[in-house]
Order: sequence, then structure tokens, then C-alpha cells
Amino acid sequence: MLNTLNFRHLYHFWVVAREGSMAKASRILDLAPQTLSSQVATLESEIGGLLFRREGRGLKLTELGQSVQAHADTIFEAAEALQQELQTPADERPLRLSVGISASIHKLIAWRLIEPALQLERRLNLSCETGRTPNLLDDLKRHDLDVVLTDRPPVLQPDSRLHLHDLGSSPMSLFAAPALAQSLRDGFPASLDGQPFLANAVAAPYVSQLMQWFADQGVSVSVRAQVDDSALIKVFGHHGMGVFAAPAVIADEVCRQYQVEMLGRVESVRDTLYAITRGPQPRHAAVQAICQGALTSKKSDNLDE
Repeated sequence: MLNTLNFRHLYHFWVVAREGSMAKASRILDLAPQTLSSQVATLESEIGGLLFRREGRGLKLTELGQSVQAHADTIFEAAEALQQELQTPADERPLRLSVGISASIHKLIAWRLIEPALQLERRLNLSCETGRTPNLLDDLKRHDLDVVLTDRPPVLQPDSRLHLHDLGSSPMSLFAAPALAQSLRDGFPASLDGQPFLANAVAAPYVSQLMQWFADQGVSVSVRAQVDDSALIKVFGHHGMGVFAAPAVIADEVCRQYQVEMLGRVESVRDTLYAITRGPQPRHAAVQAICQGALTSKKSDNLDE
């Protein structure tokens, strides 16, 4: 069909359908009504069905005409948007950035990692997708994403075009609702023994380190819930369901946003973040900003600066 469909005829049909009149459309297109009617008839012949029927002095779309118009709306509205964008100087066009974010990454951390791209002088059209790292990498390979942010470095094959950028790390802190935090603060961390703990269900790398730290302290926590969303864990923590962990770099924001208190900081357990790009030196200005911004704060090997 694409080999035989005449897009000029389709465009002329679309204008007639939009205006609801052959005469109005002919004035807009600067064509004689007879010429325009002939072109619509040719299109009807190409697709094998009537697009309009006469109703009094006017035209009404047939069921087929309504379907063709819906597709034509998508085609020509997109074409008009493209034309408008192409008429804008290249350095003034919005920069499109699609970011994949591993579900186990704390969303406040994700914001910090993306923020340097938002500081660019050029306006940014940003889209974010959360999911599991292997699925996000598939989207990156298909060019559906520009960069993937993750807390688990994948094993990349030698012939892979994907490249891993170390964005730095942060120690972990433990948090709880104020009443629970007050009861646990004395004697921390021994006070955590037997206490409810909210665990990350997507097995973030720091979780196993934290559990080993508990064991080293002689503490046995009771996992009350396993949640695969970092923000939802904090909501449960806010309601006093248990102690939860989050990177120390966002401690102030966690306490302010979720009205919880920090119990303590665990320096030996760290949350490390990575960006995965196509190639070692991404050409996308916003991706460069993400990598370079994180590298600046990584000088002392943490994200706290």
C-alpha cells in the first residue's frame, strides 16, 4: 500500500475532511474544486472505498473516511510539528533525553544524577523509564533510551558497544518514624535486634552488605515487608512499619519528605551508582552532563559532596 498511496492526495483529503467542505479546502490549497475532487476520487480508487458521502450541500465522512482521517491526523500533525522544529535553529531546539532508571535506585538519588542535564542552557525534553536493568539495557541497545542509571554493574561482553561509567557511591543510613526512632536510638545498633525491617525486594547490591553488617553487630532484624519500590519503602517507614535503609547522601531529603528520623550511618555499606551508555564517550550533551556531573562529586569516592 505504501508503494501506491499518494501522500499528496492523502493530504488534500485530510484538508477537505478537516474543513468539511470541498470549496473551503480548495481555497486553502489554492486548487480548483474540480481538481481537488478528482484527487480525492483518485485516493478513493487507490484504497478501494468511498471516503465521503453527500449530505445535502455538504460532505460527511464514511466509516472508512473516519478511519483514514484518524491516521492522517497523526501523520500530518507530526509532519507540521517536525517542520516547525526544523525551522528552529539547531541550538534552540529542545534536546530530547530518555533515561532508564533501575527500580532499586532511590528516586531522590536518580534526581541528583539527572539534575546536571537539567542545568544545561538548552531546553530539555526528558522522559524516564523505570525497570529492571537487563530490560533497560535491551532498550538502550535498541536506541529507545539514551542512558541507563543502575546500582548493579552488568557483565558486558568484550564486543559490546555498551560502556560502564562509575558515578560514585554513598554510605547507607538507617531511618525510622520518630516514635520508633526514639525507642531505638539508645544502644544503637544493638537496639535493632528483633526489630521490624523493610527490605528492598529487588535485591539491591547494598542489601546483602547491610545484612552482613547486622550479623557482624550481633543483630537479627525481622523482615516485615519486601518492597520493590524505594519510595514505597519510605512511605511504609513513615507509618512506623519498620526501619529502612537509604543512602546517606539523601538523608536530609528523606527525613524532610517522609517525616522520619535517621538512626545512624553505616560507613562500611555503600550504594554505588553507574551510568551505562552506548560507547565510552557519549555524544549526547545531556548524557555527558550526567556523567561529568557525577564524576565531579566522585573525587572523594562518595556522592555526599
